[in-house]
Amino acid sequence: MSAQRKPGSALVLVGHGSTVNPDSSLPTFTHAKEIRRRRIFSEVHCAFWKEEPSLREVLRMVESDDVYIVPNFISEGYFTARVIPRELELTGAVTRRNGRVIKYCQPVGNDPRMTDLLLYRAKEVAEGVPADKTSLMIVAHGTGLNENSAVAAKRQVSAIRGRKIYPEVVAAFMEEEPPISAWDTLTTQPFVVVVPFFISDGLHSYEDIPVLLGIESQAQGAASHQEVFRRNPYQLKGRKLYYAGAIGMEAMMADIILETVERFDFTR
Repeated sequence: MSAQRKPGSALVLVGHGSTVNPDSSLPTFTHAKEIRRRRIFSEVHCAFWKEEPSLREVLRMVESDDVYIVPNFISEGYFTARVIPRELELTGAVTRRNGRVIKYCQPVGNDPRMTDLLLYRAKEVAEGVPADKTSLMIVAHGTGLNENSAVAAKRQVSAIRGRKIYPEVVAAFMEEEPPISAWDTLTTQPFVVVVPFFISDGLHSYEDIPVLLGIESQAQGAASHQEVFRRNPYQLKGRKLYYAGAIGMEAMMADIILETVERFDFTR
């Protein structure tokens, strides 16, 4: 599926953002810049829940009457189902308002190539480690606000198990069972590779999860200023644990965003 040029359309890429961590919005800005460079849309904008430009103001910045909204989120959850539609005043997948058509796409995390990205990260961080002696753990947030939050991670675990690369593939969560802190009882292999199923290396991936894994005793500071992803492997509880960065900065994500738009048009 190749991206078709849409000279009369605008793309709005929506991220979560953060008031305390500039690294959180970096993937969204990076991929928007790349898509802008390709000149597929007449306009490409970013909007955030926790940063500027805000969700409530971004549509006033858009000149086009045909607008695609793509959530740069891992899963269909609380933000994609509730927050974004509320803040943008969307009425469904297609909203018609004041002569404008606003098309609300699925989150990028629904793309089937997320499986390839997770496997790429796992192989990259543990290069040379025998896969047949490795447990792969996909970690995600999970939340009581929306049961779909953990569905994406569980779906990826199932898909990776089906490829029969690793003898053990498990999911663990920050706010659901099983917890990330139980990694040593959830896995049995001598090598353990942990890949965060997150868009950005934000507070969760460089502060909360390392503490839950036991590779840090306390939160250390901004991801751009510390080395938690570069000190692999960690010798813990008689195993070697490898901790990867989030998948959202991979260059392939720009293509995934564009294919999310194409998939929307194909299904309408």
